[in-house]
Amino acid sequence: MLLILSCGHTQKSVSGAEENTSVRLGPDFNADSAYAFCAAQCHFGPRVMNSEAHDRCGEWIAAQFRRFGMRVIEQKADFRGYDGTILHGTNIIASFKPEATDRVLLCAHWDSRPWADNDADSSNWRKPVLAANDGASGVAVLLELARLLQQADSLRIGVDFICFDAEDWGTPQWSKTGDDSDTWALGSHYWAAHPHVEGYDARYGILLDMVGGQGARFYHEGISLRYAREVVYQVWAAAQTLGYGSYFISDEGGMITDDHLPINQTANIPTIDIIPYHPDCQESSFGPTWHTVHDDMDHIDRNTLLAVGQTLVQVLFSE
Repeated sequence: MLLILSCGHTQKSVSGAEENTSVRLGPDFNADSAYAFCAAQCHFGPRVMNSEAHDRCGEWIAAQFRRFGMRVIEQKADFRGYDGTILHGTNIIASFKPEATDRVLLCAHWDSRPWADNDADSSNWRKPVLAANDGASGVAVLLELARLLQQADSLRIGVDFICFDAEDWGTPQWSKTGDDSDTWALGSHYWAAHPHVEGYDARYGILLDMVGGQGARFYHEGISLRYAREVVYQVWAAAQTLGYGSYFISDEGGMITDDHLPINQTANIPTIDIIPYHPDCQESSFGPTWHTVHDDMDHIDRNTLLAVGQTLVQVLFSE
């Protein structure tokens, strides 16, 4: 993703969640299960485009959704990378209650960054990123939600889970070609123009990106506010209800080109991005492990996964 704008807000302290169970809706989100789903993806190694690890992990993700009773479509497409490389991609779409016309879209990307181009050590710049947080964490939350929905007869709406491919092949910082926002989020651009169902529509969408990191705080993201302000308020209110206000900060953060942009602009589905913002982090406003070799399971926090996952449960079961 490309950081377009940052704002200098002061980070708030964290004391942990104190959940108000009297207003809590839906089943309990299992952070240990989500953590295991994250680790399982990392076990394949970096899921870099055109690699065996990438293809094997994609098959595994699709199999998990099928195991949870979802209807799964594997949308194959070839994309052209920033350097002309042809990337063989797969968007994985899993549907809960595919017959329902009233739907919500939940999404994340599942590919790994091929280059740790933001690492403090320049000798790592051309090494692949394991992407425990930047990729695997979002998919892990989606898989755990799918597992829970398999057992949830009371949910009245349909839910589509989309794992987008080729999000992170954007121009590396060391390239002499100059960054181009069109080189990022290739899978979501394709899906937005070629949805898996003709005339597909959803009430709204929620994108998860880097939702398992230590010390993560989620601010209102700029493009989300532009296209789906009411959805932002709905999700952040759900987090506040559950006692996760120390994770979901009711203040504006950066504006980011991510998978939600083509969903808003091309598919015309109001979609928000739950993505961390670290205003005081020297390495990156996305956090210290972003696009480094340190984006590994040692820096994944079950409490962050729980805050995001339980908030989404609350949102879905509020419908």
